Amino acid sequence: MTSLRTNDSTPPTRLMKRWILPADATDAARLVLDETPVPVPGPGEVRIRVRAISMNYRDQLILKGPFGRLPEQDLVPLSDVAGEIDAVGPRVKGWSVGDRVTNLHVLDWSDGRPPAAMGLGLGALHEDGVLAEYVVLPARRIMRAPANLDHSEAATLPVAALTAWNALYGDHPITADSTVLIIGSGGVALSALQFARAAGARVYATVRNNAAGEALVRRGAADYVNSTTEHDWGDAIYALSKGVDKVVDSVGVSILAQALAALAPGGEIATLGLFDAAGGPLDGYALLGKQARIRGVAVGSEAMHRDLVRYVETHDIHPVIDRRIDFLDAPAAYTAQTAGGLFGKVVIELG
Repeated sequence: MTSLRTNDSTPPTRLMKRWILPADATDAARLVLDETPVPVPGPGEVRIRVRAISMNYRDQLILKGPFGRLPEQDLVPLSDVAGEIDAVGPRVKGWSVGDRVTNLHVLDWSDGRPPAAMGLGLGALHEDGVLAEYVVLPARRIMRAPANLDHSEAATLPVAALTAWNALYGDHPITADSTVLIIGSGGVALSALQFARAAGARVYATVRNNAAGEALVRRGAADYVNSTTEHDWGDAIYALSKGVDKVVDSVGVSILAQALAALAPGGEIATLGLFDAAGGPLDGYALLGKQARIRGVAVGSEAMHRDLVRYVETHDIHPVIDRRIDFLDAPAAYTAQTAGGLFGKVVIELG
């Protein structure tokens, strides 16, 4: 009798789950949970077993489009990942299986001036993101995760924490004698509060409700102003602080006039918010009279990220996470991020 058994010892293809944002979708409820082969790292690449993914406001903009979207192209969304390397491709040096890492948001910005074409990071335009069980990245696009952080905390570093770091230290760095103003209680604002307080700086805040203000005070803010009840909140912050040296503007250029009012002579406004990029009235006399600086900030370089990792470890800083959501419930993370009363980051976790 002829045996039907073959000698084929080829191992079965390993599969993984990932979420797909269809080309025509603008609602997180339309995300599709897909199954696909686990990717294999090529030369100069590593594979990361994903443990946590943090969300940023830019992810909401990409969801709604057209920002960050290409016509008729499906996309794996989200950009900020933490996990451990589980496979290393040929010609990779300095990384080993088991290393805990996060991604670098901007590819090939090692130090100094940003590249002319920074792109929008992973999970935008032609680059698939990280909402998957495994991702493959160039070895030059990863960074060691801080040893004191869990995966979810580490996942908040590539955009929110690094942007706050750039705002505080990328130009005219703060010192222990500095006074800083943060706007709201999102991921960038809370990171800026933590970094500034660790440096010994004094921090003030504007908020939209007193509960958030009191929570910020408990975390080290000197005082706050409720911008919903205090129309001229810039003047109010100036009266409280005698003028701040640095404004971390996580809203956008529409608040520049108020930020300028809060600023001490010679101070800097680091504006980074995407909430409102439409502009607003600016007092030229105040700008000139205070000899103020207004600087656009967008994430940061590899060198900044390395400095950030060391600082987080040295001061044992733990990013503030508002919600941890399971990977299989990823669409709910989009809803959670836009819910009122959020205090800190929304993170998607994998077992």
